[in-house]
Amino acid sequence: MNGIDFVADTNTLLYVMKKNPCMKPFLKFSFGISVITEMELLSFRSITESEETLTRRLIATCKNFPLNNAIKERAIIIRRNYGTKLPDAIVAATAIESNAPLITADKGFKKIAELDLRLIEPVI
Repeated sequence: MNGIDFVADTNTLLYVMKKNPCMKPFLKFSFGISVITEMELLSFRSITESEETLTRRLIATCKNFPLNNAIKERAIIIRRNYGTKLPDAIVAATAIESNAPLITADKGFKKIAELDLRLIEPVI
């Protein structure tokens, strides 16, 4: 599994940073992230300098998966078969190609049959 337990979707890492209790059982595990997740986390318009520093520290604790040919081809198939938005198709393809479950609160990933999915329920 490439030394990771889960591939984390963007919302998962946001919940980690906000210390949402839904993530407590998962904090002992190691995460991988797609290049898309890194880009989404760092591109919020209103991100402050301290938030960016915290975000970069969290990203550094994750295994980063760059976009490669296998992920690209898998994302194309996912988008074609399920009509998934391209960023979500890339995140799902990253999880599938790294042989790791995807952890997310986004129920839209449920339609991707070949994805090993772990849905979390954030505490509001």
